[in-house]
Amino acid sequence: MKISIVTPSFRSSAWLKLCVESVADQAGVGVEHIVQDSKSDDGTGDWLPQEKRVKAFIEKDAGMYDAVNRGWRRATGEILAYLNCDEQYLPGGLAAVEEFFRSNPQTDVVFADTLILDKEGGFICCRKSLVPWKNVMWVFNPVISSSIFIHRRVLDKHGVFFDTKWRDLGDKMWTIEFVRRKLNMALLRCYTSAFTDTGENMNLKPNAIREKAEVMKLAPAWVQRFHWPLMQLHRVRALASGTYREKPLKYAVYTLASPTRRVEFSVPNPTCLWKTRH
Repeated sequence: MKISIVTPSFRSSAWLKLCVESVADQAGVGVEHIVQDSKSDDGTGDWLPQEKRVKAFIEKDAGMYDAVNRGWRRATGEILAYLNCDEQYLPGGLAAVEEFFRSNPQTDVVFADTLILDKEGGFICCRKSLVPWKNVMWVFNPVISSSIFIHRRVLDKHGVFFDTKWRDLGDKMWTIEFVRRKLNMALLRCYTSAFTDTGENMNLKPNAIREKAEVMKLAPAWVQRFHWPLMQLHRVRALASGTYREKPLKYAVYTLASPTRRVEFSVPNPTCLWKTRH
């Protein structure tokens, strides 16, 4: 089963190089990597067209989610995902995803786990996914987009592309649509990706904060009223499922200081607490 990865790109040349490396070295699986660059003026255009390991499309788009939709319409794989420039796949991550879909052909969407790293590649926290619940989903999204993988029928049969009216919260509305359409969703308890908290990530920007308020207004009135109890319900569920516990771990990623060779890190006491966020 081929996996098609789409990376939306705009003025992130250094991070994009690490992202490309992390997809290119995935062993044991067929991968198609599509990069949708919105005519970046930071030097990306100097090297991306010559990068043979990707299919590069340099064209203006209407934002990140429009870029991902464009890439998915060009994709030829049976499994689809998107990976931002400041994210990477971990060794063996895509092979684990491919095996899961092969063993569970009825699955529409797979949620895996994510490591949160700092700009030097150092560990911040681990984030284990949960399958989103219908109402709790509005108050807390228990998944990170870099570890979401969909079967092609999610697009071809159900038409669940990104709604491009959103600039920052499109991924949340996308997963809410999974729940609304009752897609067959499953967990893969495996770290498949790393998200770099650069301090410039989109969900820290003022527009993202504004969109969070807009999204909440779309929730049922009782959900808005009982926001706090629903958040506690999420935490109880997460505790019961073991998402707050983790054994010592090791991981290997590309860094700005080592852009062509993975660097291994050991974490003797991993935490789930993302101190700079929530």
